[in-house]
Amino acid sequence: MDDFGAFALVPTLVVFVLAIWTHRPIESLITGAVVGLLMLYGTGFVVGFAETSIRVMTDPDVAWVILVCGFMGSLIGILIRTGSTSSFTTAMAKYVRSKTSALMAAWILGIFMFVDDYLNSLAVGSAMRSLTDKYKISREKLAYVVDSTAAPVSVIIPFSTWGVFFAGLIVANGIAPEGEGLDTYIESIPYMFYAWAAIFIVPLVAYGIIPSLGPMKTADDRAENTGVTVPPEAAHIEAANQSVVPRPDIKPRMSMFVVPMITLVAATLYFDKDFLVGIYITLGGTTIFILASRLMPMTDTFNTIIDGFKMMIEPLGVLVAAFILKDVNDALNLAPYIVDSMEPLLTAQSLPVVIFASMALVAFMTGSNWGVFVIILPIVTALTNSLGADMTIVLGATLSASTFGSHACFYSDATVLTAQASGCTPMQHALTQIPYALIGAAITIVGYLAIGYL
Repeated sequence: MDDFGAFALVPTLVVFVLAIWTHRPIESLITGAVVGLLMLYGTGFVVGFAETSIRVMTDPDVAWVILVCGFMGSLIGILIRTGSTSSFTTAMAKYVRSKTSALMAAWILGIFMFVDDYLNSLAVGSAMRSLTDKYKISREKLAYVVDSTAAPVSVIIPFSTWGVFFAGLIVANGIAPEGEGLDTYIESIPYMFYAWAAIFIVPLVAYGIIPSLGPMKTADDRAENTGVTVPPEAAHIEAANQSVVPRPDIKPRMSMFVVPMITLVAATLYFDKDFLVGIYITLGGTTIFILASRLMPMTDTFNTIIDGFKMMIEPLGVLVAAFILKDVNDALNLAPYIVDSMEPLLTAQSLPVVIFASMALVAFMTGSNWGVFVIILPIVTALTNSLGADMTIVLGATLSASTFGSHACFYSDATVLTAQASGCTPMQHALTQIPYALIGAAITIVGYLAIGYL
C-alpha cells in the first residue's frame, strides 16, 4: 500500500472546509471521499467509488446501523402516532417549572437511557422537544444536552453496547484473558476523564454557571427573544419529524411510552446487549398490541412504521457517506500516520495524554469512534507494554478519545442522530456544542498530565 504521509489528511481537510462553507454534510463527505479516491485510483476513481460504496453497504456493521436507526425511527413514529410521546411530555411537565429544570430533566432521562447511545439520542431528543420548546430552549441547546448523555453515559456504564464491544476488543488484543474483558474495562472507567467531564459539564451549563458560548449564545438568544426554537435552516428536519402526528381519536397513555422503553432496554440487555434485537422485539410487541387492542387499523399502523423509517433517511445518508469517507481514510492509512507522528513524544508518563490528543484528533477527523478503536488498539497495546505504562489508564485515555470523536465531530453517528431527533442540522449541533466539548477536552488533558507527572 502506498505511503501518502501527510497527504492522507487532505480528504478530511476538504470535508471540513466544505462543511463550514456550505453547511451541507453529505455533499462535503462525498467530495472528500472522491478526493481520497482520486489519490488512490487516479483516473479509475469512479470504479474505486463503486467498489468502496458496495463494500461499505455490505459491511455488517453498516447494515446494523441502518437497521437500528431506521427501525428506531419506526418505533418513535408509532409512539408519536399513538400519542404516547405527548403523554410522556405532559407527565414530565408536572415536574418541570423552568428552563433549568427542563434541561436537567433531559439530562436525567439521558442517563437512564444508558444501554445504547443511539437509543439515548433518538428517544430523549424526540421525547423532550415539545417540553423544551415550551420554555424557549433552542433545539441546539437540547441537542447538546442529549448528546452529552449519549456516548459518555454508554461508555461509563459498562452494561451497554459500548461496554460489550470494547470488552471483546480488550480480550481479542490480549490485554485481558478470556472472560475478563469486562472486568478490565470496568477498571479503566475511573480514567475515562472526557466522558465524566462531558456528563458533569451539563448541569453547570443548565444552571448558568458555564454560560452560553459562541454560536450557542446566538441560538439561545434567538429562542428567547423570538420564540423560534427551531433554527430556520433546520425547517426540513422539523418537517420530517412532524410528518407523523398523533391520531385525534386515541387517548394518550403514559404506559404506551414507558412500557416500550423499558422493554427496549430489558430486551437489549437480555440478548447480549444487541440493540437491534431489542428494537425488533419492542417494535414487534408494540405493533401486535396495537393491532390486538384495535388501537389503530393495520393500514395506519404499518404506514406509520414506514413513515417513521423514512424520517431517518437524511441522517442515514450522512452516516453512509461518513462510512465511505472512513473506508477511504483507512486505505490512506490516516490513523497510523497520526499515531506515528506522535510517537516521538511518548514516554510512560506522557502516553495517556498523547494517546488522548492524537486519537481524539483521529476520531474527530474521521467521525469514527468504534472503528478507530479497532485500528488503534493493537498499536496502543504494544506502546503501553514497551513503555511500561499503566494499561488501565491508557485504555481510559483511548476510550476518552473515542467518546470525544463521537461527541464533537459533525458527521459522527451520535451527532447526526442527535441533531435529527432534536430538530437541528448536524452542523448547527456541532458548532454550538464544540465550545463545551473543548472545555471537556481541556479538563481531560489536565487530568492525564496530572496523573502522569504528579
